[in-house]
Amino acid sequence: MGLTIGVDIGGTKIAAGVVDEEGTILETYKVPTPPTADGVTDAICAAVSEVSSNHTIEAVGIGAAGYVDDKRATVLFAPNINWRHEPLKDKVEQRIGLPVVVENDANCAAWGEYRFGAGQGHEDVICITLGTGLGGGIIIGNKLRRGRFGVAAEFGHIRVVPDGLLCGCGSQGCWEQYASGRALVRYAKQRANATPENAAVLLSLGDGTPDGIEGKHISEAARAGDLVAIDSFRELARWAGAGLADLASLFDPSAFIVGGGVSDEGDLVLDPIRKSFKRWLIGGAWRPHAQVLAAQLGGKAGLVGAADLARQG
Repeated sequence: MGLTIGVDIGGTKIAAGVVDEEGTILETYKVPTPPTADGVTDAICAAVSEVSSNHTIEAVGIGAAGYVDDKRATVLFAPNINWRHEPLKDKVEQRIGLPVVVENDANCAAWGEYRFGAGQGHEDVICITLGTGLGGGIIIGNKLRRGRFGVAAEFGHIRVVPDGLLCGCGSQGCWEQYASGRALVRYAKQRANATPENAAVLLSLGDGTPDGIEGKHISEAARAGDLVAIDSFRELARWAGAGLADLASLFDPSAFIVGGGVSDEGDLVLDPIRKSFKRWLIGGAWRPHAQVLAAQLGGKAGLVGAADLARQG
């Protein structure tokens, strides 16, 4: 199969891109994400139509945040779009006249990294995305593992603290409440409030109060040596690494790939994640250790992965 299109549905924009067999993006087109479910479908079709005008396209892959059924056709539930058992594949196919594959966005990103990024050369990899929340994907034996009903790898909602922090999913103590961009900001605010003398740089980047701290401030402050910012990254990394150790007991991959906005800080967060993983890995002194790798494709991973999954059929 030749050229395919990947569609990445984000909170603020929908991006469509023409992708070749080597994972190279040849052309992209972006539109703002509409506020309604029907509007999102309209925007997907418009973006695909626009970006395909100068190319012969074989198929389209759509990455959607939410639960996608085992036939990769229906969005069973989307937390940020009012899609409930939404037949997205059929709706889009009828309008664009091309075969469509719908996949969970974190699975798309995982597949993109496995095929064209940090996962190349590995047969068994687990990907996690540390963004606002925590997502993931499972590739075992060179295949994307989606589970019987299509909704595997919702790692962010594994309960790591019984009766812990309330999660947006309605449960308590979910992993993403302790290892995510949202958690990082909470750690920094708590620490800056407790010891403002150790957060001088961090506080100066916002409005001078703990409540004014944002994620971008924490990164900048940590690079400048701010103790609270550095400690906040370490706390996030402690939880992230411990979770990876648990996943190693389940899947025994050769590599973990860490992506998402938090991972953009590189070794500032990855080195302490590796240390925590080593600390909590059961039998770690006597067993092989999976590599913990930084994702390579950045924000392109989901689009590229969606396009390649469409090519797989």
